[in-house]
Amino acid sequence: MEGASAPAAARALLAWWDAAGVDIADAVRAADAAPVPRPGPAPRAHAPAPADDALASAREAAATATSLSELAEAIAAFEGCALKKTARTTVFSDGAEDAQVMLIGEAPGKDEDQQGKPFVGRSGQLLDRMLASIGLDRRHNLFISNLIFWRPPGNRPPTQGEIAACLPFVERAIALKRPKLAILAGGVSAQSLLRRNEGVTKLRGRRFALENPSFTMPVNAMVMLHPAYLLRQPQQKRLAWADLLALEAWLDELGVARGPRL
Repeated sequence: MEGASAPAAARALLAWWDAAGVDIADAVRAADAAPVPRPGPAPRAHAPAPADDALASAREAAATATSLSELAEAIAAFEGCALKKTARTTVFSDGAEDAQVMLIGEAPGKDEDQQGKPFVGRSGQLLDRMLASIGLDRRHNLFISNLIFWRPPGNRPPTQGEIAACLPFVERAIALKRPKLAILAGGVSAQSLLRRNEGVTKLRGRRFALENPSFTMPVNAMVMLHPAYLLRQPQQKRLAWADLLALEAWLDELGVARGPRL
């Protein structure tokens, strides 16, 4: 896509919208008829931080995992997050464990809770189509996880305490994976891992470095709009398209091998 002419890029964008199931005419009319809403920082329910012993337990369990499979077992055995009591399943990861690209979303929804895999509902299907346009596929060269491993009741935003309880495991997954690029999908994932307060529209499409004492070196990271938000606001796909082009350009610079663009 890099270097494509404006007409070719426009045709590719229209084809992507059509494949995503968006009525392009309706989206254009909606964009012309009303101001484009700007998503601010995701609202978070107020809750106390997890007890010190729960945090210590999370950090210890995460640190002792020497592989992704051991980390998955540690997460499944962890009892320090109350969400586990109301969720059906633990949702840790999907995709190729040797992938050089890692995507981190927010939390499981209903479909993910039922199937035990991240991004398998409507937003996951859109995500797959989006990333396929730049040659990324969870079957071959993409590893997917979430910031939270259990579905919050009613799909509410996770609390600060729930995020804190899961964060040691997420950061350990990044340390074990050592991806060439981490894609942070949505504001909650971006704000938590980057430790920044800006909204997702200010963070998206920019190049960042994730730093943590457990990382052997900083990890490249870029923020994208969450596909669930794009389903609610299809006119914002123009921003998502720009993010994909930015991701593709960085992947090319990093020398990340990818499949054919769809």
